[in-house]
Amino acid sequence: MTPRHLVVSRLGAFVTVTAVVAFVAAGAATAAAQSADVSVRASVDRTALFVGDRATYTIELTCGRGVELLPDDLSGDRLKLDGLELVASDSSRAPGRESTTVYRFRYVLTTYRVDVPTLRLGSMVVRYARTRPGQRVEDAVPAGEVRIPGEAIAFRSALADEQDVSGIRADRPADARPAVFGMLQPVGIGLAIVSIVPAALAASAVVGRRRAHLAKAPRRSARTVRQAERASVEAVRAMDFSSLDGRREAFTRLDTLVREHVRDVCGVPGPSLTSAEIASALSTRAAKVPVELVTSVLVACERARYAPPHATPSADACRQTIDDVDQVIGIW
Repeated sequence: MTPRHLVVSRLGAFVTVTAVVAFVAAGAATAAAQSADVSVRASVDRTALFVGDRATYTIELTCGRGVELLPDDLSGDRLKLDGLELVASDSSRAPGRESTTVYRFRYVLTTYRVDVPTLRLGSMVVRYARTRPGQRVEDAVPAGEVRIPGEAIAFRSALADEQDVSGIRADRPADARPAVFGMLQPVGIGLAIVSIVPAALAASAVVGRRRAHLAKAPRRSARTVRQAERASVEAVRAMDFSSLDGRREAFTRLDTLVREHVRDVCGVPGPSLTSAEIASALSTRAAKVPVELVTSVLVACERARYAPPHATPSADACRQTIDDVDQVIGIW
């Protein structure tokens, strides 16, 4: 190959490489411009959850001028939840720096499962569009999309699994206390003994006044108690069960009524025991109330008060529970 041909060949190779580099640089600039339209930041306020605990998942998207998000992509039913349940959600929109718009989406999550060691939030894809003044985002052509990374929450205590406990205890003996504290020890013991006497007298006076008050207070008859319970049941029956709050209020009243009835009739401290403990206490004595019926009523009340909204008993189940409570209080 002649020197002239060699120069031409090298010049052609240089031009080709330069064109490729320019093309790649142009593509990178385009990608950067597209990613600069929307920036994403997502976070969870807790690293671990127990059953019933709640965590807040926050997504913050900063959009450039003229860029609008497609809101359907961030609705609660689009979340990819593994072992988690959505409790509530809200969103806000505020102006940011340099003519940007900041969108914040908050999702309150919880878990009622114990078989999932790691609770996960899957990644999401959010579309955005460039709109003209007065144009709705639904009518605009999507300009691109951004991916929101997933998150993981451990199902355990929020404390670290392995903590460094070195230095908490030392091998050296404790420092000897000053001699003055040894001299003052008998004085302190004497003052403690002296202070016990007025405290004991005050407690005795309080107990005496309490007994006197109980002795003077009129005791309600069984008939009066039955009438009060019937009135309570009828008041609950007249409530509105169409709303979730109404049903929970009704179940709360029924739970209190059954627990107080078990206490007055069977001598079982129902207000301070769980449903399982009440059933166990009733089974060990000659109870006048049906144990299975009382247990089913208390379990239904607990489910209505503490379960998520989709697992709350219906209005028909509430009416059936009222009939069961009416049957329980009818037994004396």
